[in-house]
Amino acid sequence: MKYKDYYKDLGIDKTATPAEIKKAYRALAKKYHPDKAKGDKAAEEKFKEINEANEVLGDPAKRKKYDQFGADWQHYEAAGAQPGGFDWSKYAGGGQANRTYGQGEASSFTDEGVDDLFELLFGQRSGQRSARQGVVFKGVDLETETILSLEEAYRGTSRLLKLNDQTIKVTIKPGVADKQVLRIAGKGGRGTNGGPNGDIFLHVSIASHPVFQRRGDDLYCDFPVDLYTAVLGGKARIETLKGGVNVTLPKGTPNGKELSLRGLGMPVFGKKNEFGDLYVKVSIVLPEKLTEKEFGMFKSLAALRK
Repeated sequence: MKYKDYYKDLGIDKTATPAEIKKAYRALAKKYHPDKAKGDKAAEEKFKEINEANEVLGDPAKRKKYDQFGADWQHYEAAGAQPGGFDWSKYAGGGQANRTYGQGEASSFTDEGVDDLFELLFGQRSGQRSARQGVVFKGVDLETETILSLEEAYRGTSRLLKLNDQTIKVTIKPGVADKQVLRIAGKGGRGTNGGPNGDIFLHVSIASHPVFQRRGDDLYCDFPVDLYTAVLGGKARIETLKGGVNVTLPKGTPNGKELSLRGLGMPVFGKKNEFGDLYVKVSIVLPEKLTEKEFGMFKSLAALRK
């Protein structure tokens, strides 16, 4: 069996991390995918090579055997040197077997039973069948990103994504979080030979807000309250993402006191009528442009306190 340098096929060093392997594979898969290189036989062969390399190097157990035994690693697997070393089921009965190429990228191959086993182990066919059937590949997964305002994340919104010469409208549910990744199934690259389409992974970022800070599904903000309401008690109005609400303050509410407003935080993503809470921190606002009479009254109050 001809030795294949899988590291060279992916253009990486032997010290490459799993993340580097995945990155290199994805870049090459996009470059040589049959959708982009229609009719280019060299590109199709390269696509097969990088998928085969990723299958081995992307699997820690297979990579370890490959690094240890080099050209003989598949013979080692076939010999059954350790339990589970060789997957004979892929060559039994002429059915289909699934293989995974990188996280979330799976392809399905039509296998030819014993004939393929002889070709895999000894580099030749038994002569019972003369031609391989078409190889089935899942389409390439695509990634893109978008930025939402906090208000859009609260209400839910939509985006038009332009990828691969197509425009796709994506609906984003209320409560989506910063750095959340949304999967749009079946809207990525087209599959090959009847394989399933790839997916789109939408990376969401939430812009900072001038009033509210978000922690999970809860919101936090300062709550400006005039001095008189804080001292005497009463109602103060605050604007939330849901709308304006009145908050009742007890007499003598101190500066910095935190109040919890149930259900006025962010919607819980994917759950109907569930919300986080809003935590408001009282910030007492002193009166401005006091008259002489008002200063006098404060002096009287100060004297009473003494």
